[in-house]
Amino acid sequence: MVFSDFTSRTVSLYDNWIKDADPRVEDWLLMSSPLPQTIILFVMSGWGTGYSFRCDIVDYSWSPTALRMARTCWLYYISKFIELLDTIFFVLRKKNSQVTFLHVLHHTIMPCAWWFGVKFAAGGLGTFHAMLNTAVHVVMYSYYGLCALGPAFQKYLWWKKYLTSLQLVQFIIVIIHLGQFFFMEDCKYQFPVFLYIIMIYTCIFLLLFLHFWYCAYTKGQRLPKSAKNEICKYKDH
Repeated sequence: MVFSDFTSRTVSLYDNWIKDADPRVEDWLLMSSPLPQTIILFVMSGWGTGYSFRCDIVDYSWSPTALRMARTCWLYYISKFIELLDTIFFVLRKKNSQVTFLHVLHHTIMPCAWWFGVKFAAGGLGTFHAMLNTAVHVVMYSYYGLCALGPAFQKYLWWKKYLTSLQLVQFIIVIIHLGQFFFMEDCKYQFPVFLYIIMIYTCIFLLLFLHFWYCAYTKGQRLPKSAKNEICKYKDH
């Protein structure tokens, strides 16, 4: 019932937004919906063109597919620096309460870890979490984009709780996917140490987000608004 209500609200929001689109381009290639281009951009570098979602090793060849995956990994790495603008904006706006341990940890670990990822293993099963994280970030920054549009769009922001749920599901899927490696008898992935690192920081993020969930949606529900602000100072990422 909850999922059905979430789906209907999402569809209604999308319909209200898309009705202002230019009707002249409706029938043009890839213009009917943002979904086709989204699927293409997330999966065309490997996960939709040959990867098995099991023991996918890094392709170090100079083939177009291997090079496209390497460039995609590099772009993901660069995007982590763009996300650092979050912190800059918080500081400039004096929103120091939003520069939390979770926020700083997230923005510190990812660029550092992904420098080594791009340098040594730009491809293979170690990139699965990046593909999934990119999809989640599209949804997340759509939410923050609506937030930035002002009070008129506040009625469309009822789904923040589901955004946090999506992030938790993301971490669980990544843990399950990586967990396969430890039960494979003959997986020749070139840098297993990266899989251990990804597993460790994914588990840490899962625990921190579970704490955020408890703080914001369980404990905070039984407190007045002022108390919620004091206790729940996490910003989901």
